[in-house]
Amino acid sequence: MRWLATLLFCSLLSACFTAGRRGGDSPPAIYDFGPAPASLLASPRQPPLALEVRAPLWFDSQGIDYRLAYVDAARLREYAQARWAGPPAQMIEQRLMRQLDYSLSGQGQSPCLLRLEITEFSQVFLSPQSSKGVLQGRAVLLDRARRQVAELDLEIEKPAASQDARGGVAALSATVEQLAADLLIWEKGQGAGACSG
Repeated sequence: MRWLATLLFCSLLSACFTAGRRGGDSPPAIYDFGPAPASLLASPRQPPLALEVRAPLWFDSQGIDYRLAYVDAARLREYAQARWAGPPAQMIEQRLMRQLDYSLSGQGQSPCLLRLEITEFSQVFLSPQSSKGVLQGRAVLLDRARRQVAELDLEIEKPAASQDARGGVAALSATVEQLAADLLIWEKGQGAGACSG
């Protein structure tokens, strides 16, 4: 009888260690923007254009942010079981460097700097059944003396196919793809002459 009580006690003790909160939780899903698409440029830039992406301090995390605009639009929330692979500002910078052949600010001898200031990058729920990815901010083109040459306000929205982290990630990834296309058009129209050397 004593051995049965000891066995029962050991079973209960092991359950305490394995059924706790950490043991029962599944690991969070890790997301990035997906495989990098091909460059949008026909040939490499000559001379290169430097890129700098800035974001608020609260943006410097791996949380996937969302807002419930129909409840409290000013409250920023994070998905509990989903994370970005890195800080969004850094991921945006890497994607734009790949697609638009930018160089990293501070490296090389770029005559101009494109400064991208991101102020919003979140999934916004208009209702429980409808949401969109929102990217807001501005792009500023600075010449060799770091004087402002041109400025572009950014307001990009893409609908989410599902009302969860996966849908939000897909919509936000689409805003970054649109950002790359918009920046290329804007550069050609407004800033190309100032950065010719």
